[in-house]
Amino acid sequence: MRHLLSLADLDQGTVRYLVDRAVRFAEPRQRGLPLADRVVGIYFRRSSTRTRSAFQAGALRLGASTVFYGPDDLQVNTGETWGDTIRVMSGYLDALVLRTNDSMGELREIADASGIPVVNALTRDEHPTQAIGDLATLREHFGELSGRRILYVGEGNSSAAALAMAVAAHPGLELTLVTPEGFGLPPHILDKLEKLDGADRIEERHNIRRLPRDMDAVYATRWQTMGVSHDAQDWLAAFDGFKVTRAMLSQVARGSGEEPVFLHDLPAMRGQDVDDDVLDGATSLAWRQAYHKMTSAMAVLEWSVSGIA
Repeated sequence: MRHLLSLADLDQGTVRYLVDRAVRFAEPRQRGLPLADRVVGIYFRRSSTRTRSAFQAGALRLGASTVFYGPDDLQVNTGETWGDTIRVMSGYLDALVLRTNDSMGELREIADASGIPVVNALTRDEHPTQAIGDLATLREHFGELSGRRILYVGEGNSSAAALAMAVAAHPGLELTLVTPEGFGLPPHILDKLEKLDGADRIEERHNIRRLPRDMDAVYATRWQTMGVSHDAQDWLAAFDGFKVTRAMLSQVARGSGEEPVFLHDLPAMRGQDVDDDVLDGATSLAWRQAYHKMTSAMAVLEWSVSGIA
């Protein structure tokens, strides 16, 4: 059973395969219809623009049909257990994609009771297909990932956690995360990262005034994950200086003066986490990155349902 719950569950060769496959799916002639006559269920407990559209469009482009479930559509809302629900769905569907926005524990319980592959489309802990799309974007742009250096600026959220796990799977790729004190990667994520080969190429810092140099890419995310404010009333003050500006890009550029490319998982809060002239600038790959959310969904669906790779 090929579930994708966490990138840390996969061997690193599989992570690299999924990134490379996502790049190849950007070429329509490479697609075919490997999921013809298959049915993919898609359940989203919260709103979504890109990830929901990416999985639906990606499944359709691979030849599958889709069944979408909104937050009020399933009887789990009236007391039925997820175990009973997924046992029934396993007779109807060939895979189930879930966005819960809650803990990974719930998703693992669903997967344990499932007779079909379960794909994580975002939990509070990790956003694995986002990271596959992130690295596919850089792989497509640079050709090779080895020797490249990524600077992540902002909250240590689910996108940051998945990015770190994906980077660890790629030899020679380096990641520096600069996060505010109190808003870094959670301890259980740090523990998971420490057990991965390649963890020595991942570093987390908290001083935004002392940024590393010689970066090939700068990555930002929305500071309010899923639009939810932090508990502390003065939380925004902790992010002072974390907005990505043209000056920041110049500050961390390589000695050659070549400006780093810019990534953002979107939605962006213009003027808060990034300036317009960065997001819309010539070195921004954010819009291509959004496209690769679909190709990463396609790579994962093909891998999990058809068994290819």
